[in-house]
Amino acid sequence: MIKVKVEKKDTYYTKVNILGHAMYDDFGKDIVCSAVSSIVTTTVNGIISLDKDSLVYTVSKEGMSIKINSNDRTTQVLIRNMINLLKELENDYKEYIQIN
Repeated sequence: MIKVKVEKKDTYYTKVNILGHAMYDDFGKDIVCSAVSSIVTTTVNGIISLDKDSLVYTVSKEGMSIKINSNDRTTQVLIRNMINLLKELENDYKEYIQIN
């Protein structure tokens, strides 16, 4: 199961951790993992293209950690959109992704 942990301070997103594998299908064929990767990668790349200092991310075998350094409206809206897309995925694949 993919576990997404979202951290906020007041009304601002500060950190997102994405860990695990969905186990929907074999590695390389897993549509849930593919969807999560696409959503997160597109969001991170979009934010960095606007302001390279607005976040820092690390990728490991276990998953990805995103530290959000900026409270500006654009960064926060894009992060919120990413979380909403992941929640929509969770609604369709509850056994494979969990968002806290």
